[in-house]
Amino acid sequence: MEPDNPLLKRAYALNGNAREIRALYRDWAESYDADTVEGMGYVAPDEAAAVLAGELDGTALVLDAGCGTGLVGEALSRQEVSGLLIDGIDLSAGMLEQAAEKNVYRKLSEADLTKPLDMPANSYDGVVSVGVFTSGHVGPQAMEELARVARPGAPVVVTVHEKVWEPDRYADHLKAMEKRGLVRVRAIRDAAYHEKEGYSCKLCVLEAA
Repeated sequence: MEPDNPLLKRAYALNGNAREIRALYRDWAESYDADTVEGMGYVAPDEAAAVLAGELDGTALVLDAGCGTGLVGEALSRQEVSGLLIDGIDLSAGMLEQAAEKNVYRKLSEADLTKPLDMPANSYDGVVSVGVFTSGHVGPQAMEELARVARPGAPVVVTVHEKVWEPDRYADHLKAMEKRGLVRVRAIRDAAYHEKEGYSCKLCVLEAA
């Protein structure tokens, strides 16, 4: 099914160029929540947040990688996890401005997930990334950085859009990461993504090694 929203069409047509991605999300930042949650039935943030919350035990510092306007952080705050602190990173300054208005993040920073993250290894008790692993955005190699910044045994919960799962060989990449001792693959299941657009995703639950 092809998306009706012109900005979503533009998003799926991206080729990984950081300047084009910044431009898109600068233009989309103010209407993003209404367009995706209300207009497209974007439920992936809630799905991933519920899974991650179930994996956390007590006080936890979580990284929301590619946090956008903060939908995942907001969803996590509704889970009422005791002592939860959330840091968010995103390529788009405009999206980060929207995320800051939700008042659920400890810290927000610009970062490019196609490059090594400027943060030490073993920093977070959990990592979540929703809406990042999709057409023209970030490839499977970025999962290695998410695993690196997670503490050993920490959950890493990511969504991968159905359109890129097989073409970009995510299953093979996760197997290779597991073989290299970077993660343990706990679960991979189909989950709703944009319900009104008819899109699903693979919801992956990894454990950092």
